[in-house]
Amino acid sequence: MRIGQLAGRLAINPRTIRFYERAGLLLEPERTASGYRLYRHADEQRLRFIKAAQRLGLTLGEIQELLAVRDGGSMPCGHLARLVDRRLGEIDARLNELRTLQRDLTDLRTRIEQEQPDDSRAPYCHFIETD
Repeated sequence: MRIGQLAGRLAINPRTIRFYERAGLLLEPERTASGYRLYRHADEQRLRFIKAAQRLGLTLGEIQELLAVRDGGSMPCGHLARLVDRRLGEIDARLNELRTLQRDLTDLRTRIEQEQPDDSRAPYCHFIETD
């Protein structure tokens, strides 16, 4: 199938497919004598895998790692488990950061409500400059 057909089947932009080719996520397709790209069912499956992995929050670099494992003849599920563990750790750390930020902002808002703003105590806003 041609790029427009493949893009239509997957509801993605043909430019995205070309980008994945340039990035090495999708193998260079065969071409017709007139230069049109010809994609196979395997290319469609690979693109579906890429899009599903992106929906899970994997980066293109991580997806490329998984594809390299698969292209090497192994199933990438073990590697995926390590990526997921790492991502979960990152999410936990980010959630902790956000909870801390939420507490800090809640405390700041309470201070602002309880104290009269006095802009003479600092050049901009003493609530920020004294914390």
